[in-house]
Amino acid sequence: QRLKAAVHYTVGCLCRDVAEDGAVQFSKQAVAAISEVTFRQCDNFAKDLEMFARHAKRSTVNTEDVKLLARRSSALLKHITQKSEELASSNMEQKEKKKKKSGAAKGVRTWEHPEAAVLEGEDSNMA
Repeated sequence: QRLKAAVHYTVGCLCRDVAEDGAVQFSKQAVAAISEVTFRQCDNFAKDLEMFARHAKRSTVNTEDVKLLARRSSALLKHITQKSEELASSNMEQKEKKKKKSGAAKGVRTWEHPEAAVLEGEDSNMA
């Protein structure tokens, strides 16, 4: 119910914005109808995404499932693909930074204190 109310509120805000930009007005019944259709469509999308993942023998929905869902809208598919690539690139950059930071920290410790590396090696042999 809370989710449905949030969808209704958001649709109302969007309709108000559209009404301010142009000469179109939305009745309360129209806003309610758009909200209901939007909510049902989102519910269908969620079920489809779940089925796509299950068909691929996965329990997690991934970006390929979302792209498959958006395949009928070329503009939406292009946007999702672009955002997906941006996220993947950003994640790779974060991993590289983390790897460099981690490698530098390890190198500094052993370089400044070579006896620590020897002691670590002896401890692992004794275990």
